[in-house]
Amino acid sequence: MFQIYLPVIDRQNEILLPKMSPSKHNPISSSPSSSMSISGIHGQLLEVTVVSCQKLKDTEWISRQDPYVCLEYGATKFRTRTCTDGGKNPTFQEKFVFSLIEGLRELNVVVWNSNTITYDDFIGSGKVVLHKVLCEGYDDISWPLQTKTGRNAGEIRLIMHYANAKKQPTCHAPSAPPYIASPFSPPLPPPIASYPTPSSYHTQSPAPYSPYAPPPGAYPPTPQQSAYPHPYGAPPPSAYPPPMYPPPAYNSLHYPPQGHYPGPPGSYPPPHY
Repeated sequence: MFQIYLPVIDRQNEILLPKMSPSKHNPISSSPSSSMSISGIHGQLLEVTVVSCQKLKDTEWISRQDPYVCLEYGATKFRTRTCTDGGKNPTFQEKFVFSLIEGLRELNVVVWNSNTITYDDFIGSGKVVLHKVLCEGYDDISWPLQTKTGRNAGEIRLIMHYANAKKQPTCHAPSAPPYIASPFSPPLPPPIASYPTPSSYHTQSPAPYSPYAPPPGAYPPTPQQSAYPHPYGAPPPSAYPPPMYPPPAYNSLHYPPQGHYPGPPGSYPPPHY
């Protein structure tokens, strides 16, 4: 009984678990991405131009290799023409159009070397992420290629266009922050407050003029006051009376000077004696 019952349980687990796991995980994993991709990605067209390859791994020993590129996105596959004697740096310049699939944002790329007699040689492969082109509408970059062992096998340059990227401005939402710079306008009122400051300078300018007026008035009173109380002090700085009196005394015997009244009387007696 136990031998028959246990296999039944195992079979139920084997059958039910695989059925439940995809049904549980697929809706959950796809629902968040589908909400973002259905509106702008599902069913839209993506243009991919295979430009060239650089520094490819050389699979030929004698002649030059003839590379070509295979693109795979979901069930859609494209192949470029063979670049005869392209060697390590073949050029293609071929454009392909893919119909975008919900939740699928990677493009597989494989580069082969065409052989006429034997099977084609595998050169390298890589994955192209479509996030940038879906958000910005344009992407021009070289993607790395690797061998089956994970070594570097060169690069492939792709130019991708997505015309409906403008329908998703959410990708450009970061452009809104620049408008936040508008809050810097409040600092503009402080400059307005600075305008009173120039007026203050004008208020300060008349103040200096008032001190200038007193000095001129001060100059006249000082000489008048200095002349009246200090008559003797005036002669030393001016020195006009002392020099004037001696010259007329020696040059001429005239007695007109008024300051000599005390002096001449003392001079007259000597000649009489």
